[in-house]
Amino acid sequence: MIPADFDYLAPTTLDEAVAALAEHGDDAKIIAGGQSLLPVLRMRLNAPEVLIDVGRIEGLRGIRDDGDALVIGATTTHHTVSGDPLVREHAGLIAKAIEHLADAQVRHRGTFGGALSHADPAGDLGAPVLALGAEFLVVGPGGRRTIAADDFFDDFFTTSMADDELLVEVRIPKYTGWGAHYEKFVRVAHQWPIVAVAAAVRTDGGTIAEARVGLTNMDVTPVRARAVEEALVGLPATDEAVRQAAAIAADGTNPPTDLNGDADYRRHLAAVLTRRAVLAAAEV
Repeated sequence: MIPADFDYLAPTTLDEAVAALAEHGDDAKIIAGGQSLLPVLRMRLNAPEVLIDVGRIEGLRGIRDDGDALVIGATTTHHTVSGDPLVREHAGLIAKAIEHLADAQVRHRGTFGGALSHADPAGDLGAPVLALGAEFLVVGPGGRRTIAADDFFDDFFTTSMADDELLVEVRIPKYTGWGAHYEKFVRVAHQWPIVAVAAAVRTDGGTIAEARVGLTNMDVTPVRARAVEEALVGLPATDEAVRQAAAIAADGTNPPTDLNGDADYRRHLAAVLTRRAVLAAAEV
């Protein structure tokens, strides 16, 4: 299908983008890589009057070391993020997840911040950034503010950003020396996950000292499996020990039922994939 008519704005500064968004309000949508928005427009699931393209704003791109954290600009492409040596060294879970995200064309065009702002519960980046305790810097007419990952994902395709705010960058604490793995279950290649698990693990002499676990597509938002994290601490990194801790991965979740599987099937997958992800991360 062909999208409905819209006006197109391409600001070159952040101030211009904020002003345009404030002026047009609910009638406007932000576009960066367009890999999430364009299919929605073509199916006419949304018909904004104005598109504000932030892809020309230099300050929204790039990755930098900020001491105890990495800062990733919102319009940095997935391909750039996954291949960056700083990300691979200090936030390996992000790089691992992006390897499973869609296909090469999408990874070259799609943007890190755009995917997170889209807030698809089946998206591959929500669970990793939630597990790693990321922070989101957003800007609007009232200035800048920081939103913790725990508070960023509000509901199905909904974030806690106001309608007149846009994402500037994502701050990810460093997990240098931690093992990481993203275990994704799909029926066909490049599909959104039926269920996926993001795991970062720090081991000490074969024992799990710390763990971070996030679940994809197990609720209307990404889920932090804190009970699993607590259960893993002090356990040997063995199949049987991890299996027992992973058994509670789906506790408190509300997975969807669709053509790919019902809620009980997803709860079973969550336990299986958590075990696999944690064991793989612990081996690194």
